[in-house]
Amino acid sequence: MRRMKAVVLLFGVLPVGLAAQGAVQLPGLTIHSPRVANQAPAGTFAMPVTALRYEPRVDVHGRNLAEGQADITLRGGIFETTGYQLGVLTIADPQTGHYLVELPVAPALLTAPEIATGSRLILGAANATTGAVSQRWRPVRTGGFVAGGLGEFGFRRGELHQGFLSAANAGGRRFGVDVALARSESDGAVRYGEHEFERGNLRLQTSDRGSQTDLFAGYQGKRFGWPNLYTPFNSNETENLQTSLFVLNHRADFGAGEFIEAGVYHRRNKDDYAFNRFAPLGPVHPFQHTTWVSGMALGGRRVWGATALNVRAEALADELESTSLTFGRYRSRTLTRVALVPERTWAAADGSRTIVKAGLAHDGSNRDGGAFSPVLELAREFASAGLRRVHVGYAKTTQLASYTALNSNSAAGLFRGNRNLGRHRAHTVEVGIEGQVAGWLVETGVFGRRDDALVDWTFRRGVTARTANAVDLDVAGLELVARRSWAAADVVVGYTALAKSSDYRGAPVDASFYALNYARHRLTAALTVRLGQGLELRLDHAARVQADNSLRLIGGDEAVAGAAGLSYRPPGRPEIELSLYVDNLWNSSYQDVPAVPAAPRQCSAGVSYAW
Repeated sequence: MRRMKAVVLLFGVLPVGLAAQGAVQLPGLTIHSPRVANQAPAGTFAMPVTALRYEPRVDVHGRNLAEGQADITLRGGIFETTGYQLGVLTIADPQTGHYLVELPVAPALLTAPEIATGSRLILGAANATTGAVSQRWRPVRTGGFVAGGLGEFGFRRGELHQGFLSAANAGGRRFGVDVALARSESDGAVRYGEHEFERGNLRLQTSDRGSQTDLFAGYQGKRFGWPNLYTPFNSNETENLQTSLFVLNHRADFGAGEFIEAGVYHRRNKDDYAFNRFAPLGPVHPFQHTTWVSGMALGGRRVWGATALNVRAEALADELESTSLTFGRYRSRTLTRVALVPERTWAAADGSRTIVKAGLAHDGSNRDGGAFSPVLELAREFASAGLRRVHVGYAKTTQLASYTALNSNSAAGLFRGNRNLGRHRAHTVEVGIEGQVAGWLVETGVFGRRDDALVDWTFRRGVTARTANAVDLDVAGLELVARRSWAAADVVVGYTALAKSSDYRGAPVDASFYALNYARHRLTAALTVRLGQGLELRLDHAARVQADNSLRLIGGDEAVAGAAGLSYRPPGRPEIELSLYVDNLWNSSYQDVPAVPAAPRQCSAGVSYAW
């Protein structure tokens, strides 16, 4: 525990973060998230996952760079149980949740990520049980930037973004366009850990005072290697991911909380994975998978006095083509979700309000039986400057397994599936409090969740494979986020605590790669300090006490991760920025995913010019 005590002391000396209310918007500096300090990584260009690395309520388990491959977990769930919502749409990966954040979108086009859990999830992303990350399309602005960087291990980075927004016409409508390009490459912080990433975006937008329509096309290619990337068998593995995304999203706001939002999208993700990069591949690659997903969604809210109706309807159709995921019952399916949540508000004379939400969602599929999911939330909002909101809620959510779990060979191979895996059901009860204490904005919540038949990947001694098994979990947790701003500094501090008990229904399991890979205690802190004369220091830290896991052979169960950034804008020339970045500041060897080596400390320098 000596390392943990040292980190708590460090956090006390160096308050950390970037609070929403106090974020300074310098020309060309886009704040991708107000809850983290460093908006860019040291080893590549920024991606949507970058803003989640030190997010207080998100635990990112990265392999090499988080931007290479990372699992997003919420409230003690796993990569499969998390959802991602872009505008009104659920962006799904039917092959495996490992590719959930393969989003070929420049963060500058998106708003800051928000986290939906518990009763909020019922009107959020489909086919997710523990929570979802949600982002919207940022309005186009005229301007742009060009940036480049160099660093250790042969690292090189280049980015270009240009936006144009027309003047309003007679009807108040504007037209905009965004173009964003990015590329990075590196020889790798370890042997056989090289990467080549590229991304291209084009967005057309039309908007007026109450509505915004976005038409987006994006492509991203990622080629990278890493020892033990997915397996604990001492192999140098590689991955080649090619992702295309096309989105049409429209939102209209009518005031008083009323809105309607609709969208459609198509996503193609091609995954060429090599367990041994030196093995002759032959005419057919042994692990090559392509998935296609098409989706449509409609959401909205209508208000009649003190009564409101929240609605959401969504449909997803997916298809898999694979050289190895061929042992299940099907390789295409449809998923549907409809949610209706009426709401009633009672206003008091002192300005406070009592709000009751009670509704029902239905999840359906042509490959599995459907399920109804109730939601109930009672909230009290206060007009005082101190206590602002208290709520208690219950929600049920459900999910169907991905193709890797369903269609992998159950008797042989590196990944062993189970064609009979059914619908995972989660029941969540939570209590939350929001308020202001001594100038700090504080959000805290306590929750309990019962997971029935969650799909986990497990290890058994003597078997050279990962195996998909259903597990029943009881999870209890605490979440706390506090933030405050001063003229010269912004601070965000987060704390989560988790406890779990598991039942693998009699399956032979010696260790869990995911469901039991969680932090019993996790403390995050983010600091942005404006030092004057154009200098700014940004620090992010996360300290954890992890649950014991026999697969984690290096780095122990207590760890500290950190990132640092120092930027300089010459006085009178704020459009120019010189930056230094450091990831894994303390050169920790802790393994985010058990048996997957950690990336060592990496440093880089960059320069950007904005207009």
